[in-house]
Amino acid sequence: MALRMIHNLSALRRIALALPLVAAGMSPLSAAAAPKPAASAAKAKVVAAPPAVAAASAVITVAPGEILKVPMLPIVAANFRTCTAMTASGLGTKALKTSEGPKPTKADYVLVSYIGYLAADGTVFDQNAGTAFPLGGVIAGFSEGIQMMARGSISRLCIPAAIGYGAKSTGPIPANADLVFQVELLDFKTQAEVAKINADGARQAQEQAREQASGAANAEAPAPMPSGQAKPPR
Repeated sequence: MALRMIHNLSALRRIALALPLVAAGMSPLSAAAAPKPAASAAKAKVVAAPPAVAAASAVITVAPGEILKVPMLPIVAANFRTCTAMTASGLGTKALKTSEGPKPTKADYVLVSYIGYLAADGTVFDQNAGTAFPLGGVIAGFSEGIQMMARGSISRLCIPAAIGYGAKSTGPIPANADLVFQVELLDFKTQAEVAKINADGARQAQEQAREQASGAANAEAPAPMPSGQAKPPR
């Protein structure tokens, strides 16, 4: 999904300006057909090259319809599409890995790894590792679920269409589709922390630019004339 991101954190140096799930819309990975069985030995034949042709030019024939589409997006089994608890908004949750500690607020920036798929048939429509974004810029169900998590925890979020994309069709996500996400919260920062990190990064970049400019100017400066040596004619 096309995003513009801020890459300025040590553990959280990649704070984005938008999420793959921005409520205003998104451009997800291209949808791919469901994975098909790999070609069997009976269907895939290797035609040996004649003696007069080099072995490297051997022709490989494959039965029609046996080539997988790229990228191959998997189908998640039904037992990974259910949640065990529900909030007042209708968000379903299931804790897969628990962790103690503070939790992010809607105003914070988070760093997460996630995989998103349709609740109806398990079709994966997006996945990302180490993606950063402002928690207030995503669909309501996704934001609510992450606010219930502490650093290091992993949860499954079952998001009904009402707090997802609603009646709007978005790429491979049909209108009125219920969604499921597996989310790992890696880290989060406040807006003030992010602003300081970005300011520090900008200052360092300016200092490096000045040092490079100074080094280039020194390299171009003429070498000093030895004491007592006549100056070259002008």
